[in-house]
Amino acid sequence: MQNEIKTDTLTESLKQELPTAVKSASGTPWYLWCSISAVTSGMIGARWDVSWHESIGRDTFWTPAHMAIYLCSVLAGVVCGYLILNTTLRSPQQFVPRSVHVLGFRAPLGAFLAAWGGVAMLTSAPFDNWWHSAYGLDVKIISPPHALLMLGSVAIETGTLLLTLAEMNRAATSQCRTRQLQWLLIYLFGILLLAVTFFCSEYTRDVLLHSPLSYLVLSVGVPFCFALAWKASRHRWAMTAIAGIYTIVTMGFILILPLFPAQPKLGPVYQPVTHFVPPQFPLLLLVPAVFLDLLFWRIGNRDRWLIALAGATVFLLSLLAVEWPFADFLMTTAAQNPFFATGYHAYFVPPWSAGVTRQFIRVAHGVRFQGFGLAMFCAVISMWLGLKLGDWMRKVQR
Repeated sequence: MQNEIKTDTLTESLKQELPTAVKSASGTPWYLWCSISAVTSGMIGARWDVSWHESIGRDTFWTPAHMAIYLCSVLAGVVCGYLILNTTLRSPQQFVPRSVHVLGFRAPLGAFLAAWGGVAMLTSAPFDNWWHSAYGLDVKIISPPHALLMLGSVAIETGTLLLTLAEMNRAATSQCRTRQLQWLLIYLFGILLLAVTFFCSEYTRDVLLHSPLSYLVLSVGVPFCFALAWKASRHRWAMTAIAGIYTIVTMGFILILPLFPAQPKLGPVYQPVTHFVPPQFPLLLLVPAVFLDLLFWRIGNRDRWLIALAGATVFLLSLLAVEWPFADFLMTTAAQNPFFATGYHAYFVPPWSAGVTRQFIRVAHGVRFQGFGLAMFCAVISMWLGLKLGDWMRKVQR
């Protein structure tokens, strides 16, 4: 009789813990793989959707690119919603000590953020349809519906980062498992860097790379991502790795998208588009990333402001040293090939625009020096914030 009671108790315990404890052979929880898949789907869908608008124009809501974007929201929302409800209603032992309370619900903090992001992204879909019906095509990437969509995407990305961080910080005693989670974390930071450069893309076009505006915009977000990844992941080459992910993924889009036919459906049509238009050649962020990894390895334990000042200086000077002359090359006919991709233009770009005539948009010298001074200031603050938040992320357990 006593054995039967023990067996029943064990069975009930297994029933309670099994749904949330299922892991891969390497020990990574299933919900992390699902959340990372959602982030990846959203990243692919966003870049594909921009190409769709540049190649075909405003199309039906049910395009493959839109489905990839909203798969991100559905997958993240369902998975993290399940985590919230399961932790709240069933209180599995492995989640109770690592959960937080929000409005009467209990779950890991990352699950709440990602679930909210999924709801925000789904809400933006009918809002975007109404916006286009009322106001027509978007002139800028950042319209109110797109801003809500991007905010939801950032929430899903942040929630997934926190879930992965908490898992890695708790697995510190297992070197093999920590290493796998570390690389998953670096991959997520690479996607974050892709998102930052995507938001900056209107101000970092190749014809603007001899203007301080591009470097000012990049100095706001990129040093933050670099410092955050280096501090939170504890990996010596974290910045090089995420810059490599950004470069490889962007090159993948450049080489793959033009393989598929596309034809504009809206006018006016200024460019003879016959295939999907790829993004521009990636920024040379690998160079400052390598220098920063080497620098941080030497001074990473010193005062945070000193690290931020030295890091911002290295970032801006090394980026200028490689991007400025490389931009000169991008203006030449030698760069108009499938690899450097300067010969592709959206169908609505007029033939007299700077992007087509391959001429830099320049500013006066006085404005240039002021702009670079402001970029330096922003880079220092951005890097300091990344280091500060990275220190906090090292302590995340829930």
